[in-house]
Amino acid sequence: MKIKVGVLFGGKSTEHEISIISAIQAINHLDRTKYDVLPIYITKNNEFYTGEGIGDIKNYTKLNDLLKASTRVILVNDGNKVNVVRYPMKKFGNNVIGEIDVAFPIVHGTNVEDGTLQGFLSMLNIPYVGCDVTSSAVGMDKYVMKTVLKENNIPVLDCLRFTSVDYDFGTEAIIAKVEDKIGYPVIVKPVNLGSSIGISKAADKEELLSALDTAFSFADVILIERAITSLKEINCAVLGDYTDAQASECEEPVNATDILSFEDKYMSGGKGSKGSGMANLSRKIPADISEDKREEIRKMAVDAFKCLGCNGVTRIDFMIDTSTDKVYLNEVNTIPGSLSFYLWEPIGLPYAKLLDNMINLAFKRQREQSELTFSFDSNVLESVNLGGAKGTKGSKM
Repeated sequence: MKIKVGVLFGGKSTEHEISIISAIQAINHLDRTKYDVLPIYITKNNEFYTGEGIGDIKNYTKLNDLLKASTRVILVNDGNKVNVVRYPMKKFGNNVIGEIDVAFPIVHGTNVEDGTLQGFLSMLNIPYVGCDVTSSAVGMDKYVMKTVLKENNIPVLDCLRFTSVDYDFGTEAIIAKVEDKIGYPVIVKPVNLGSSIGISKAADKEELLSALDTAFSFADVILIERAITSLKEINCAVLGDYTDAQASECEEPVNATDILSFEDKYMSGGKGSKGSGMANLSRKIPADISEDKREEIRKMAVDAFKCLGCNGVTRIDFMIDTSTDKVYLNEVNTIPGSLSFYLWEPIGLPYAKLLDNMINLAFKRQREQSELTFSFDSNVLESVNLGGAKGTKGSKM
């Protein structure tokens, strides 16, 4: 019997369109001899749709027509599976239009990749691919991620964290602190976005003011850190879970600007082996680094992956300060663009097998969690007396 896989993508995120590309790439490479695949598109209003056209990338250029031809659905827990149910329901007839055994979220960015969708899937008691709620949330919040990694002796750049409250009170205090603690040049970035959205480099006060405006237009919390002027960027993916994980080949992005921008990543017209998305980025694979540096980065990637409790495939981005040869971990992408398949093929792991491994890891985690105890017998409710008063506050029995 085939495994029924629900691939969820889209959502209320600035990386919505990139999610569509990544998901349909994966849908096209799932082994149909093993899986029945049900694509489930999440609109920017967080409405779920499925239908014959949902898995075809060409249809997304006319989204309204696609949604009219598709069926809005909700997911309903039904024992060991999840039913895909028509919404609104019809008064007569069967409203269950499908079911899934495992969910495969391929989403990017805030409100979906950050633990939000993972929490929803956890509540449905369905196995799902990738990081859990905690590791997804930590991976998305760059400040929390840096704090956890620094505590575990994984090198990251020191940073300053500012909120929209700081911004509203005036930029002079922010600028003064940056100039005192870091100095120019600096990188300014939203704390919880990916795909290089909202990121700017500032070499002086005027550029910093502009960078603050940009970053705060996308997020309520931002980070500012020292810009490495002699920079080499290296990315490495990791596959596995907290008990066993392996690193991919390393890549060196060939970017057109000082910062690897959204346009560099997705619109540069580079030669990708599968067409678009992160696979379209111009890159050197393997990266132009020594074997010792390659192994240092691959080991650091696995250490960070396990430290954060990641699962499935995570891409970890590094920076090398070539003036000192020191490596810093920059970002963790818990659901990377194109699932970083292009980093596994060079070491003999084809895309279809990568997807198999990720699904198997989802079932493994579910088996392990099923052995845990989440309740115990108690008569505590029998002894509760709220006094019959409406609006009673502070009662702790």
